[in-house]
Order: sequence, then C-alpha cells, then structure tokens
Amino acid sequence: MQELKVELFIPGELKEEPIIYNMIKNFDVRMKIIEASFSTESGWAYLIFNGEKPEIDNIFSYLKEKGVNVEIRD
Repeated sequence: MQELKVELFIPGELKEEPIIYNMIKNFDVRMKIIEASFSTESGWAYLIFNGEKPEIDNIFSYLKEKGVNVEIRD
C-alpha cells in the first residue's frame, strides 16, 4: 500500500464536474481531504491517497485526461 500527499489544481471550466466524487466512486483508493478551496475561477485540494500503486496511477491518468494539474508533496 502506498501513501501519497498530492495537491490538485482544478481549472474553472471543471467547476460543475464532481472530480473528487468520481475518484472516490471509480477507483479503489482511500482519500483524505486535508484542505480545499473552490471558486468560480478555479479550485485546489490537498489530499492524501492510500492505495496500491497501479490504482493511484489510474487516478493520475484520469486527472491528466480531465486537465487537472497534480503535484506530489512531501
């Protein structure tokens, strides 16, 4: 099992899309929301992912496909 701290930067055009809900529903990774902020312009979220590496990689692919910028934190 792998634990990763990540920060997501979500563009404003995705504000109506349930990005975090879709990650929880469609991937076998536990997520803990540490902090998040959303406005009409954009949003960001600081999360901790716990799961198997292949499944976390699938989340990263999903986010990249959606146009969400992901930064791994220490």
